[in-house]
Amino acid sequence: MPHLFDPLTIKGVTLRNRIGVSPMCQYSYQDGFSNDWQVIHLGARAAGGAGLIIAEATAVEDIGRISPYDLGLWKDEQIEPLARVTKVIKDNGAVAGIQIAHAGRKACTQRPWEGGKPVPQNDPRWWQTIAPSPLPYTNEHQVPLTLENAQIKQVQLAFCLCAKRALAAGFEWLEIHAAHGYLIHNFYSPYSNQRTDQYGGDFENRIRFLVETIEQVRAVWPEHLPLTVRISASDWTEGGWTVEDSISLAKTLKDLGVDLIDCSSGGNVSKAIVPLGPGYQVHFAKAIRNAAAIPTAAVGLITSPMQADEIIQSGRADIVLLGREMLRDPYWAIHASKTLNQSFPIPPQYQRAF
Repeated sequence: MPHLFDPLTIKGVTLRNRIGVSPMCQYSYQDGFSNDWQVIHLGARAAGGAGLIIAEATAVEDIGRISPYDLGLWKDEQIEPLARVTKVIKDNGAVAGIQIAHAGRKACTQRPWEGGKPVPQNDPRWWQTIAPSPLPYTNEHQVPLTLENAQIKQVQLAFCLCAKRALAAGFEWLEIHAAHGYLIHNFYSPYSNQRTDQYGGDFENRIRFLVETIEQVRAVWPEHLPLTVRISASDWTEGGWTVEDSISLAKTLKDLGVDLIDCSSGGNVSKAIVPLGPGYQVHFAKAIRNAAAIPTAAVGLITSPMQADEIIQSGRADIVLLGREMLRDPYWAIHASKTLNQSFPIPPQYQRAF
């Protein structure tokens, strides 16, 4: 069986190890434009040894941002600043990935350190949110505008154009964000979709928005580069989306040309009880990997080198994505190589410290 520091090849891309930086919002941008903070933030983790760096949720249109300070790629002018990010990632030995996203009914909120509440309607930063049905995420959130079919097509086109811009910026790994209660998740979960047209009702109708989006993206994203999807494998709520649904979805996505499923969970039901604990979502990655015969990424409170290595060696996932642990330690991969006694090249500038 492979271990944490074995390379992983998907299509025409090879990761130097199976350690990835999970996409983590930084809420640090003006009008969606990347800046020096993102270069430093992601560049440090590439120098720190991760094989894959996935840039944070990047809005496909301005109203798709979680906050007014999110990263975006809805216009061509945003390409060049992101090209600086991909260059520093590649120059430091990692593969540059990006997560493209639309926040749906959870858009238009303040930054976490400002309280994270919805932006008040009398605030000049406010905008109208959208969703498959007029159901607010919480009583504090605004009632989203119900998308008509023509508007659905416009959003799907926005994902397609965003993917083209991501390619132009130099990204070699694309992740479509279909998790955490954002727009695509709003469509496929019965908890947030009450439509009665071709985009609501039964399973096939509820996944249609995602399926059609992938078909458009697949047409512009090169075949030799990985196309991946992050899903919430469970709503953690009775009557919501389940792991069995996720397995069925994964089989469909594989047939559409998706190369890997990034297995997260939750985010669509505000009062869901999630059993947090070390590796609490890894069993989703295992179940989907085994039942759908598709590579998976495991994410969620993966912190120690031994834990991460065991996930890979046991065949429960093909790659591990670290979030908060990478915020705490940009050089986690180098430290992990020492703990696991694996040979790994350390930047010469840092060798005397290790």
